[in-house]
Amino acid sequence: MRKKIYEIIELNQKGISVSLLYDILMLITISASIFPLMFMEEKPAFHTIEWITVSIFIFDYLMRWLTADYRMGKGKWSFVLYPFTAWAIIDLLSILPGLSLIGKGFKIFRVTRLLRILRLFKFIRYSGRIQVLVSVIRKERNVLLSVLVIAMFYVFLTALIMFNAEPHINPETGAATFDSFFDALYWATVTLTTVGYGDLCPVTDLGRCVSMLSSLFGVAIIALPSGVITASYMDELRERKIKRAEEEGKNDPESGE
Repeated sequence: MRKKIYEIIELNQKGISVSLLYDILMLITISASIFPLMFMEEKPAFHTIEWITVSIFIFDYLMRWLTADYRMGKGKWSFVLYPFTAWAIIDLLSILPGLSLIGKGFKIFRVTRLLRILRLFKFIRYSGRIQVLVSVIRKERNVLLSVLVIAMFYVFLTALIMFNAEPHINPETGAATFDSFFDALYWATVTLTTVGYGDLCPVTDLGRCVSMLSSLFGVAIIALPSGVITASYMDELRERKIKRAEEEGKNDPESGE
């Protein structure tokens, strides 16, 4: 019975229509649970939606815990270790905001609308393409981490230069500019990413030169992870396609002829 439950709740169980229906139900449930976050006011219908979706999330969490040994393959220890896995923690955090609807004693966990946003991460479990992207990021994590370190170093360097080069009061308007080092970090970040909101602007020639260099280097630094992810993403899709073709060939009784 537990093995049958495991086959139903796990993704990509081909040939099992109940598993597909379960996946569709969970996608609808996740979407419905996020829908109230698009409104500021609370409506009675939203409480009903929250109660129903949280009940389904609790059921899903318990069923996955019940079949943890099939997933983790560590015998009885699987039931002890499962609550500490990444997916189990995400599932639990997505449940906590709704527990205040079931019992008033749980209102301490209603840190709320922000915590509900974690339910979006549950989409990853049911989206094959997102799983491919996650796999790509995991494979290229060393390269991406190196790019992140370079970007953070450059942001800190340009922020330090700008904070010391620019006046803290704009002599033309009298408004505060780069009033704190955090302002300089904010400016350096949005400039590096070539966004440039314009709410903080350098007024000295040195500051403007730094701003131009930061924008030019920003294009190069931002382009690095994009190229790495794109190339690795295509390789991952190609590998999965070859693997799928090999599995279908093994399952084909005529393939040995």
